[in-house]
Amino acid sequence: MAQDIENIIYEEEFILNPRGLKLFTCRWLPVNQEPKALIFICHGYAMECSISMKDTGIRLAKAGFAVYGIDYVGHGKSSGLQGYIPCFDELVDDCSDYFTSICEKKENKKKLRFLLGESMGGAVVLLLHWKKPSYWDGAVLVAPMCKIAEEMRPHPVVLNILSKLCKIIPTWKIIPTQDIVDIAIKSPERREEVRSNPYCYKGKPRLKTGNELLLVSLEIEKKLDQVSLPFIIVHGEADIVTDPSVSKLLYESASSTVKTLKLYPGMWHALTSGEPLESINLVFSDIVAWLDERTAAGNPRSERERKAEHDAQLVGVHNEKTIA
Repeated sequence: MAQDIENIIYEEEFILNPRGLKLFTCRWLPVNQEPKALIFICHGYAMECSISMKDTGIRLAKAGFAVYGIDYVGHGKSSGLQGYIPCFDELVDDCSDYFTSICEKKENKKKLRFLLGESMGGAVVLLLHWKKPSYWDGAVLVAPMCKIAEEMRPHPVVLNILSKLCKIIPTWKIIPTQDIVDIAIKSPERREEVRSNPYCYKGKPRLKTGNELLLVSLEIEKKLDQVSLPFIIVHGEADIVTDPSVSKLLYESASSTVKTLKLYPGMWHALTSGEPLESINLVFSDIVAWLDERTAAGNPRSERERKAEHDAQLVGVHNEKTIA
């Protein structure tokens, strides 16, 4: 399915993952211009791409970028029990396979590749980066989930019990939590949009899902110093879903030589969609400015690839002379 939206082409497609599950994908492409770069969206827990991240896709496509999204298994229009993440590594593999398939198309091989992750999607972005450390050219991290606050950290005994229960009742909705919609989204209109979106999961977290998110967070917080790609973090200072001080820790710990941290006083968790329009405009202005700066800087990956090809040719010539 293709639609024209304000000089943007919007398309949808279903693909199959290696486990035979149907995954929903979508893309927003600028009309009548070669995209500046590719951006791959990783949505948050219980969310999806085509509706809840539509504004992000449109704004970035209007700024000249080709934007691609995928609904994870158990999310949005993809297959799987709604709100259920049986294996976070498989979720990351699905994203990696799809995003890489787009990057490796002939017309895209020389384009810059950026990841954009919101909340849990920020964790997905970091795991994608570590999966292929030199593959991605940069990341936009929006209120990323990358560490469990000390006061929220479960005792090792609790972790052990959780792990055992996951084998018995993995899909049960028994994790007590606040209503995330209420504490993440400042705009009442936007809250109602999310609540009326049938593709957003609104029940309590399923046991295995909660355990997977916990284990991923514990893994990520041990490796913050291994983040090496260029990135920008945008985070609301009044966010009580993911801690802005953890974003500051990521910024300080990362070994990246190019990194930016933007903290916004008074903004909540859903700072690209759930704030007043002027605040959302400010956040996207900062994101697009950073992406434009990285794009204008050129493609260091192309330089590395040309050098590697040149070195390989020299080795080949040397070997020919040796054989002769």
